[in-house]
Formats: sequence, structure tokens, C-alpha cells
Amino acid sequence: QVQLVESGGGLVQAGGSLRLSCAASGRIFSISAMGWYRQAPGKQRELVAHITSTDSTNYANSVKGRFTISRDNAKNTVSLQMHSLKPEDTAVYYCFTISSGRDYWGVGTQVTVSS
Repeated sequence: QVQLVESGGGLVQAGGSLRLSCAASGRIFSISAMGWYRQAPGKQRELVAHITSTDSTNYANSVKGRFTISRDNAKNTVSLQMHSLKPEDTAVYYCFTISSGRDYWGVGTQVTVSS
């Protein structure tokens, strides 16, 4: 099993910044990708960003230019630096990883952006 622990959520004013972090532990053999999804109230969960083991990245159009994803392969961590936050970024952010062909999820961290 792989466990994911997220940190860094909170309340911020529009235009502000937050940094989310996620650490994976447990029976980790081969992580092919790590990233973040988010789910706002009444909406479906959507991909925010992900990064592969070769540092290839992918971002949702709504966050391009504002969010940056990075990972530390040695520490099995992934971070999401978020700038110029907007009220529509308010959501629960979930860390995920794909390890040995299986996906694992964190419990989520709340990000609230006030206008």
C-alpha cells in the first residue's frame, strides 16, 4: 500500500499564493506519475496538474501560467505552487500517484480563495 499525506491548504485572498505538498510513503516500487486533482462543491473532480517520472508536465487550461507542479523523486514528494489565486480555484485538492500501475489518493486538503 501507498499512503499520501497532503499539506499546505488554507484560506487566502484572491491574488494570493499557496503551496501544496504531498508525500508518498509505504510500499513504493515505481512511481510513474504524481499530481493533483481538485473538486469544488457541486462539480466533478478535475485534473489540475500532473508530472511524470521524466518530469513531463500537464496542466488544466484554467491554471496554466499560474500553477507550477514539481516533484522530488528521491523523497517521493510532489508540490503545487499556486499563484494569482482566484475564487474559482476554491476546492478540495487531492494528491494522487500512480505506482506499479495502481493509483493512490490522499484525503484532500481544502483551498479557499476569498474575493
